[in-house]
Amino acid sequence: MQFLKKFLSALALLSFAIGVSASPATPKEGAEYVVLPSPQPTDSGKKIEVIEFFAYWCPHCYSFEPALSAWVKKQGDNIVFKRVHVPFREDTVPQQKLFFTLEAMGLAEKLQSKVFDAYHVERNRLNRDEAVFEWAAKNGIDKQKFIDTYRSFGVTGKLRRANAMMDLYKVEYWPVVIVDGRYQTSPHQAGAAAGNANTEPEQQQAAIEVLDYLVAKAKAEKK
Repeated sequence: MQFLKKFLSALALLSFAIGVSASPATPKEGAEYVVLPSPQPTDSGKKIEVIEFFAYWCPHCYSFEPALSAWVKKQGDNIVFKRVHVPFREDTVPQQKLFFTLEAMGLAEKLQSKVFDAYHVERNRLNRDEAVFEWAAKNGIDKQKFIDTYRSFGVTGKLRRANAMMDLYKVEYWPVVIVDGRYQTSPHQAGAAAGNANTEPEQQQAAIEVLDYLVAKAKAEKK
């Protein structure tokens, strides 16, 4: 009987140790995420601002989109989510203008996956203004209203703002996610720090876990 008690006690300790080792480690500054050298102001009140820097042509952004969108939906009222389409080459400017036009028309989130699919599945490069206009019309958007918005001062200003934000947030690759104007992470960074995240889905899951941590951290710091 005494032996049985000792055996059960040892088994319980072993189970506890396994549970502790299996639990995810707390993300570390400088590893899974970094603190920006110059924090940027946010306008999200008590909610946590989350910004994704991405590009339609970027295959890693395309791959990350479903996981990130599901995470944003799960966060609900905890966060204010924004996207910034990054500048790159001259032939990607129409895609950048497409995003900011959709955003100005209140259609960016609704059509996000459709634009990604147009480029990566349908092989529509969207690298000319006319190609963008045709895509918009094909997807039920008033063509003239779209063109007017696409060519507006407002969209031109958003392009300039995107360039400035790249510098402010020290964005050098994408997708990258900024939390509360202070913390930066990405699937690449979180996955590399995790060590065992060898596939892209594993890297994305590592990034989602880091985002959970950073939102909770930022929320606690606002109190």
